[in-house]
Amino acid sequence: MAPRWSSAQSNIDKIRVKNDSLVYYKFITDRIQDEIEELKLDQVRIDIASVGLPKLEPSEQLINHKAMSLVYAEKHEQPKWVSHIITTDIRNGVQGRSNDFRVDSMVSTGTATETDYFLKSLKADGTFAYDAFGYERGHLAPSADFRWSAQALSESYYYSNMSPMLADFNRESWAKLEDLFRAYIYRNPDTQLYMVTGPVLQDDLTKIPRAVNNVTVPKQFYKMALDLKNKRAIAFLMPNALNEKPLESYAVSIDQVESLTGIDFYHQLPEDMESALEANASPREFLSLAEQTDVIPDHPTKLPRNCYNTIMAKGQMGNGRTIRVIGTIVSTKLSSKGNVFLNLDKQFPNQIFTVTIFKDQMINFSYPPDKELQGKKIIVKGKVTNFNGVASMAVENEDDIEILE
Repeated sequence: MAPRWSSAQSNIDKIRVKNDSLVYYKFITDRIQDEIEELKLDQVRIDIASVGLPKLEPSEQLINHKAMSLVYAEKHEQPKWVSHIITTDIRNGVQGRSNDFRVDSMVSTGTATETDYFLKSLKADGTFAYDAFGYERGHLAPSADFRWSAQALSESYYYSNMSPMLADFNRESWAKLEDLFRAYIYRNPDTQLYMVTGPVLQDDLTKIPRAVNNVTVPKQFYKMALDLKNKRAIAFLMPNALNEKPLESYAVSIDQVESLTGIDFYHQLPEDMESALEANASPREFLSLAEQTDVIPDHPTKLPRNCYNTIMAKGQMGNGRTIRVIGTIVSTKLSSKGNVFLNLDKQFPNQIFTVTIFKDQMINFSYPPDKELQGKKIIVKGKVTNFNGVASMAVENEDDIEILE
């Protein structure tokens, strides 16, 4: 009979062999994953080159990175445009922000630098003090679009992919626009989006006062998307400012951006397809099913006399004035307490204007407003109050609501 220690030693040896196998297989798995990522990046570059590149001017230098291509505008010290692709791989991407902002050595004329946006100095405690110039380093191709590749995500932090943006713009409406297109890929996992993003560059732009390289500050930015598989395309044009209108309000056709910038986008598409796709100005197909029933508030120039749209009504909150607000009821709710809530133009939870009819006022209505008013365009009269940041109006009887259609 063998000694017990011999049996124990045998188990230890087996465990060591198994652990060595795990290390080996992890090495092989990581290597295969790296090869797969390189193949995906190679395909992205092929797709950008064949579909996503705007037409180049003779003097322009095309910069090709792992997953984005761009032309740099030396006069303005920022990109003229950046082309990239949102692939279905973002659904499973796990890479986080790298924040490794740096100069892009591939740009022959040099790029903007950290000192164009802020100065920093080392304090006695080892931390840094920052002296900002008032503008953030806004990504044109957002890092979150590349979270499936550490290489591509890191390259999104080149200064050749940055433009100066006001914080209220970069963190609010611009971020929401980026989210909109990523959400589209989550809903449509069998396609990819060919994106082109850029500032509207003009000769009269002001410069960041203390920027070392005279970086100019764009007044507007555009972002456009092409879903080649489903034959859909849209563009958005947004002021570099705090934008309080619903995102849909900033949707335009690609043709409009071409007229504004002089850039020929998606020029490699067949001519008839390019013409049809670039003429579309409706964002409907890029919105969620819930958002597709939302309505863009009436433009101020088209409002009835002495009327406010649902966006303008926010500016009337709490002033005690009785005003008239026009909008379309896109969702209603009868609460458990018997109160009725009517959301105009935008549904919950993105509502921008809510009409409330309290239970004790329902007797003043000859119809159930939560049912009869759904989908109707109305003018409602009353005082606008602030309810958790949302413009709200309580009405007491049906005379306060004029049904238009």
